[in-house]
Amino acid sequence: MLDGLPVLDLTDHRGEIGPWILAQLGADVIKVEPPDGTSARRAHPIHEGASLQFTAYNTGKRLVTLDPASAADRTTFRELLAEAEVVIDSGPPGYMAGYGVDRPKLLELNPTVVSVLVTPFGSDGPRAGDPASELTIAALGGPVRLQGTPDRAPVKVSVPQVWRHAGADAAVAALVAKTRGDQLGEAQFVDLSAQSVMTWTMLNAMEAYEVQGFDFERTGATLKLAMSVPLRHRCKDGYVILVPRGPNGATITPWLIEDGIVDRSWADEDWASFDARIIDGEPSDISHAELIDAMDRLCLAYTKRELLERGLELGVTIAPVNDVTDLLAFEQLEARSFWRQLVIDPAADDAVRMPGSFVTVDRERLQTGPLLSSSPQPGPVTFDRSSRRLGDDDGGGDLTTDPAVGAPPSLPFEGLKVADFSWIGVGPITAKNFADHGATVVRVESANRIDGLRMQPPFKQAESGHNRSNFFGAFNTSKQSLAIDLKNEGGLRVARRLVEWADVVIDSWTPGAMERLGLGPEEIRRTNPDVITVTTSLLGGGGPFSPMAGFGYHAAAIAGFFDLVGWSDLPPDGPWLAYTDTIGPRFIGATLMAALDRRRRTGLGCHIEAAQLEIALQLLAPELLHHELDGAVAGRVGNRSPELAPQGVYRCRGEDCWVAISITDDEAWSRFRDALGDPGWARGAVLDSVLGRLANHDAIDTAIEVWTSQRTEDEVEELLLAAGVAAAKVQRSRDLLADPQYAHRGFYHRLEHAEVGPLPYAGHSYRIEGYRHGPRSAAPTLGEHTFEVLTDILGFDVDEVAEIAATGCLE
Repeated sequence: MLDGLPVLDLTDHRGEIGPWILAQLGADVIKVEPPDGTSARRAHPIHEGASLQFTAYNTGKRLVTLDPASAADRTTFRELLAEAEVVIDSGPPGYMAGYGVDRPKLLELNPTVVSVLVTPFGSDGPRAGDPASELTIAALGGPVRLQGTPDRAPVKVSVPQVWRHAGADAAVAALVAKTRGDQLGEAQFVDLSAQSVMTWTMLNAMEAYEVQGFDFERTGATLKLAMSVPLRHRCKDGYVILVPRGPNGATITPWLIEDGIVDRSWADEDWASFDARIIDGEPSDISHAELIDAMDRLCLAYTKRELLERGLELGVTIAPVNDVTDLLAFEQLEARSFWRQLVIDPAADDAVRMPGSFVTVDRERLQTGPLLSSSPQPGPVTFDRSSRRLGDDDGGGDLTTDPAVGAPPSLPFEGLKVADFSWIGVGPITAKNFADHGATVVRVESANRIDGLRMQPPFKQAESGHNRSNFFGAFNTSKQSLAIDLKNEGGLRVARRLVEWADVVIDSWTPGAMERLGLGPEEIRRTNPDVITVTTSLLGGGGPFSPMAGFGYHAAAIAGFFDLVGWSDLPPDGPWLAYTDTIGPRFIGATLMAALDRRRRTGLGCHIEAAQLEIALQLLAPELLHHELDGAVAGRVGNRSPELAPQGVYRCRGEDCWVAISITDDEAWSRFRDALGDPGWARGAVLDSVLGRLANHDAIDTAIEVWTSQRTEDEVEELLLAAGVAAAKVQRSRDLLADPQYAHRGFYHRLEHAEVGPLPYAGHSYRIEGYRHGPRSAAPTLGEHTFEVLTDILGFDVDEVAEIAATGCLE
């Protein structure tokens, strides 16, 4: 869809997935490496000396090796810079500087280039020069604080995630900036912070402290929202996710009675009001503890597979806590032709499976390119711009033209019209990203089928209400709310007008739901032939488990992430809430922008289908390859790393206060010892190497915590950063809201909400120089813009609005 967009990839392990995403979408990506390769070639996991992360995230690219010390190679490098439309670099300071090119020189070579720099904290500000690691970035970003059991240290996801998230967001940022640059005819500089990327994985905890007056805290595998529910249940061969709430109680009661776990009186329970009565403390014949116990006993009697299948039959989601072994055997992925074959050794004619395309477009998977060879391409490597069609060659319209003829729009997606039928996380976040950048996004809601996030904390001043939740609010900034009942013919009349108006239609219902309303992609295209439709669901259509509905914590379990958070001697705790809801929007957003780019050039619309499971697996591609090649099964390891030692989260002075520390190499170990006063326990030749420190990690951790526990987290962080050691306090929401780096970047936006007044909203992970992007306005109250949408946007006159209202659909 990007039709050969020339992209120069200057990333190492910090961000290489970004150019990879663009390559999968059709960009012509040339990766530049120095003669000794980038750090990506040494990133774990390793197979026979080769990085499987490098293997996974460099398919579809072309490679050139250029020596910064060679005058000829520096000339070639500058020629590539001059031809590229997008350059993605990682640092600090970035690889471009090593070839003698700074930003002024880049602009001299290429005055309209989009350059993206991916760094731990951003290119400037009080933290910009601090040493960092995967762990310390996640600690400062906030998600570490929320994960793990309360009786142990907070934990990160046990496999690398920070730079995979950051790279994916770099692809999104590059295409936003490209859209803006094309409109203005000017170069764009994008400054992306990995810390900010990780804050977005906190979901409802990002702004919690200022909104509700207190922080969320880690609770293991217990979900503490409006009511506290344990998600994880042990079964015969592992664990499953089953939520003990009223709706599931109603569905599962016949099974409980059938198995003799409960008596027949359970069938008389008013399950529809069960949750509300539990939350309000009202009396109930069946207690919440009894429901939990019954589900525990049921799960113990069955395997993961048996629970998954019977749950699907009954209509209750019971999600298995999978590992990579389970994933490679999951029929849903096979049925959807998800896996691709990767030839590692052509001489052996041997192929292994790895994740295939992250979406389908018009029911076909994107074509992924071959494995990037370990040696440079023969002959000169240049961009082939012959296929890159610019302008409206085939009659395609510009979706972002300002109404004032000849005047460029003030925002990249001004003029773009989006009908947002989605709910909860993935779809709303995807649509929000366009709304924040100027698109007119109409969010379709109904009081009869309210978005579940409107009923979940954080609530303003901890008082619940449909319009008081910043869980909903964070995902729906800059939108207009249209309240209509789609089960009513009047509501469907409005919906049909809405999809005729829209350039983009997004839904996140289970497969087939929109078709049953007469609003499926084919139906929409009959009256709006160049529309782009986006459907996202838990598992995607066309497979044996496609009807399964669920939330991000179900997807995190099925995708293998739940099993990767916690400790090896304890059950899995899982990531905070709906982890995969933070992955999907990055891949879908980049795909949608690529589709818009093609539509501008060709006038062609398309249908994008995104299975949240398949997108999530892109961030586990190296670990899946590792299992295919070596039988390795990634598991929970707390905060440890196979590459770094010591590394951990250590208790500090104060109540539940912690600091993350990573010793990134032998020199950092020497500096760390000096900062601690060269204690006797840290001396000895055996500890001078990472292998020796890995072998003695337990003893080292004990000694470090004796030292940290006598100091505050701020004191430890300040002392170790001054010594050049990666260290970070494990931040809560209250810390993020006061973080000087975030204040410098203007990360939080405080906007006036129509009902509850000023609220903080997290901004985007990236800044674009000269452009103060959204969120532009607070999230809407339910139905806040219904009349304006009906009249000003959809063109109904007053009499028509009265007819529609008479049907009772406007609620």
